[in-house]
This record gives sequence, C-alpha cells and structure tokens, in this order.
Amino acid sequence: MTLRLGDIAPDFQQDSSLGTIHFYDFLGEHWGILFSHPADYTPVCTTELGFTAKLKDEFEKRGVKAIALSVDDVESHHGWIKDINETQQTEVNFPIIADHDRKVSTLYDFIHPNASETSTVRSVVIIAPNKKVRLTLTYPASTGRNFNEILRVIDSLQLTDQHKVATPANWQHGDDVVIVPALKDEAEIAQRFPKGYTAVKPYLRFTAQPEIH
Repeated sequence: MTLRLGDIAPDFQQDSSLGTIHFYDFLGEHWGILFSHPADYTPVCTTELGFTAKLKDEFEKRGVKAIALSVDDVESHHGWIKDINETQQTEVNFPIIADHDRKVSTLYDFIHPNASETSTVRSVVIIAPNKKVRLTLTYPASTGRNFNEILRVIDSLQLTDQHKVATPANWQHGDDVVIVPALKDEAEIAQRFPKGYTAVKPYLRFTAQPEIH
C-alpha cells in the first residue's frame, strides 16, 4: 500500500531491539517518527541512528518518540547498536524494529523494488498523536537524512496545528510566519495576532510567530 498525507498510520506488532513493540501502545499520545534504514552495519545508517540518539532531549520537549526499522533480526540489531554507541559516542535510546518477515515494511511501503527487492529504502514517516500521517520522505541509499530538517517540520506542524498560520520557505522556529489566506476577518486577526502583521500582498501577510503550547 502507499501511504498518503492524512492517512491513518497502520498499527502493528513486531519484534524490536527493546522487545515486542505494539506500535500504537508505544506511541500513546505522542508524535512519532518511524524511519527505515537499508541494513545494519552500514556506514550512513550508523551515523543517522547515532544522531537520532543525540536528539533525545529535542524529541522529548516536542513530545516525539522515535523508532527505527530494518529487515535485520534482533540479534543483528543488538550487535550493531554496540557499534553505533562506540563510533558515534552516544547510547541508542529508542527501539529498532526487526522486520524479519517484512510485515511493517509492506504496510508502510518501505521496500521499493527498483532500489532493492529485499532491503528497505531510507524513508521517514511523521505521525501525529491522532495517528494520521503528516509527512513522508524517501531518500536514496547514498544520502543521509537531515534530522534538523525533520525537527523543523515537527515545529511547523505543531505550530500550524495550533494557529491559523503557515510557515514560509526556510522558516526556523522563531521566524515570522504567514497568516493563512482563508482568515480575512480583521477583528479575528487582531485577536489572534496582537503584534499586528505586514501585508506584502492581500494573500501574503507576515506576522510574528505565535507561541507553541
């Protein structure tokens, strides 16, 4: 199946480096990042999972849980985690799914036959607390993911879920945002954005970023 934005992320139960994972129970009311990697003991993935571990505090303050996946077995994961901890100077602090029967990979369309018929591609799925898919990204095997960009997207999603704004190109937390074009009532705009706004065009109105609660 192909997951699209707004779809309900499939639930599953599968083995992992931290024991059996029931995905919805694992997520609870948190945001989730599910990311697949082609194989254990590979260089790019080693750096990615190490960097993910170092982002623990950033994920926690945003209410996010990370979980990785490949088709390797649990024993392989445990051996590789030792290498990640050693080479990346960290401690892997999230589960790695051992998708040996490719059940989860099939649910999330992580195997792309034109890339490989056996291993998963380098994909990311961001899932909201209501279990809806909010972002999907797929990278080529040769290119490591930018986890700072993933954090940026989460900040944008959490902000725009709370306020009638959108985030412009290259936006970072704290930058000005744009008021959504559908919001036209000036009294409501004044109430929602007490610092005012700058109209470049009637449909392009910049305002200071509201707080994310």
